[in-house]
Amino acid sequence: MALMDIVLEGDPRLRQPAAEITRIDKRLVKLAEDMFETMLAAPGVGLAGPQVGVMERIIVVHVPGDYIGEGEEDISYTLINPEIIAHTDEIEVATEGCLSIPEFIGDVPRWTEIQIKATELDGQTYIIEEYDWVARVLQHEIDHLNGIMFTDRVVDKSTIRPANEPQESNPETSEAS
Repeated sequence: MALMDIVLEGDPRLRQPAAEITRIDKRLVKLAEDMFETMLAAPGVGLAGPQVGVMERIIVVHVPGDYIGEGEEDISYTLINPEIIAHTDEIEVATEGCLSIPEFIGDVPRWTEIQIKATELDGQTYIIEEYDWVARVLQHEIDHLNGIMFTDRVVDKSTIRPANEPQESNPETSEAS
């Protein structure tokens, strides 16, 4: 496995939609492994193909269990051609950051529960249902596949702030991918 360079805001690839993947082969498996290693080393909880300069619809996600709740297990995905097929009406605003915009964070509204249709590396297509923090990370990464950055989703642009700036305590916000 090898660490990949993370593409930073300003690179036009981050604003372009990624291409659908039509074949799972050894190259794609190695790409997924390298992306996963890169995400963990960054450190981050999610990474999309365009963020490493690969204009294909692939994301990797690893949310540690303690981010989800006490005693919870880690959740990891490698998803090919993921698409949100259903969601609740409930939206929660929380703080997000991004490996491609490492200096800034902002408050982003996201659905609290989603269903995703995606193919995994075994070639099988699944319906995945996730909630809260994991749903937020998945939405953030799928946005990258569509050329959308978290800063595009921020409703109040004044919430975009330096990542190292102390923020007021708000129990309804949590840091994301």
